Parts: sequence; structure tokens; C-alpha cells
Amino acid sequence: MAAETAVAQAGAALIGNDAGIALGAGIAMVGGAIGAGWAQASVGSSIMGVVAEKPEEAMKLIVYMALPEIIALLGFIVGVLLWTKIGAAPAHA
Repeated sequence: MAAETAVAQAGAALIGNDAGIALGAGIAMVGGAIGAGWAQASVGSSIMGVVAEKPEEAMKLIVYMALPEIIALLGFIVGVLLWTKIGAAPAHA
């Protein structure tokens, strides 16, 4: 909560309350999506190599393919939490 408030205050000082929060929410969502895509690219190619040699391991390795999706999900959650703060932050006088 304190870190969220610090980010909101830094954004407010730079470009305004609501705009700073919206920018932070967008960065959180885009960063999470790019991170998940990058992780899935490297994990997916490794998994395909293992499955080519040992097809019986395919079901165990599905878990490793799903783990990077947590990165995207967390980025989305942080973005939504910041988005709900838009309009709730006190305006500068």
C-alpha cells in the first residue's frame, strides 16, 4: 500500500494524479505481458526439445509452460489495482 502511494505521488508530481496512475497501470500490464511472452518463448522451445526425446514427459512439462502466465496475471492484477485508484487520489490544490 505504501509503495502504491509512493508511485502515485511521484506520478502526480510529474504529470498529474490520474495520468500518473494510468501510466503506471499501463506499464505494469505491458511489462507483465512482455515478460510472460519472453519466458514462454525460452521455456517452450526447451520443452519441445524434451518432448521430442521423451514423449512420456509431456504432461509433467505442461506445468512449466503455465508458470510464465503467472507473470502476466500479476501484471494485470497490479494494473487493475492501480486503475481503481484513478479518481480516488486527492487532487493538488
